Amino acid sequence: MRLEGANPDAAVARIASRQHGVTTSVQLREAGLSQSAVARRVAAGRLHRLHRGVYAVGHQGLADEGRWLAAVLACGGGAVLSHLAAAALWGILAPRSGLIDVTVLTAAGRRRRAGIRIHRSSVIPRSAITTRRAIPVTNPARTIADLRGAVPAGVRRQAIREAEFRGFATGLETDGTRSDTESLFLGLCSRHRLPLPEVNVAIGRFTVDFVWPAHHLAVEVDGYAAHRGRQAFDDDRERELELAALGFRLRRFSDHQVRGRAGAVAAAIRAELAALVSGGRPPDATGAL
Repeated sequence: MRLEGANPDAAVARIASRQHGVTTSVQLREAGLSQSAVARRVAAGRLHRLHRGVYAVGHQGLADEGRWLAAVLACGGGAVLSHLAAAALWGILAPRSGLIDVTVLTAAGRRRRAGIRIHRSSVIPRSAITTRRAIPVTNPARTIADLRGAVPAGVRRQAIREAEFRGFATGLETDGTRSDTESLFLGLCSRHRLPLPEVNVAIGRFTVDFVWPAHHLAVEVDGYAAHRGRQAFDDDRERELELAALGFRLRRFSDHQVRGRAGAVAAAIRAELAALVSGGRPPDATGAL
């Protein structure tokens, strides 16, 4: 119940500040606003209806967290962010536009809400539900389980790898890689009987795809899209200089080379390792395979 003499708009602002800029009609009533008072604020542009019973306060320019929480609030008590939206909240997949996935813990109730993809389940254990940034959400392990069949297999593998890299428990065994190209490279090392490298290793302020620490050899496998343009070129050179200052030789192989010229890549790495063990001069890292 609202305290006597409290300012309703100040109360609403405090609620919105804790909820990524959104509030519910129930919270508006508890703050002291009648239905007609809410209607006047909507007409004046001080409240913006997002879903039935859910409003943005002040403006509609919400960040992803505001959109996600609004969708959860619109689905009632017990609803949680899930599937692709949950993966984005955990940072294991990039945010996407379009419908927001919400799971409700019941088999009954409204089947559709605009802008929301509603999933229904009565079997999610409480241990699979948590909060992140004040948003009810499925935990990473449940999120990854929900992605099966909801996204292509490669996208799910990407989510699993990123979850592992971030230290989230998934209940799954992975090879530590963060992309299909990295996984292919690790398989290449195994098939060609190379010493297996450590995967995604922190060196200074960088995380390097593969490292043979005893040899001070680092390898990165790159797609063209991530390394084109002047800024990417400059960033790569800065990375190479800093790793060299820390005593590591960096070799780069393209996605095309890893997939189509595996034997040549393996031979180049074998020569590097042999030269570094013997103290000789490694092959020219700038030379083409």
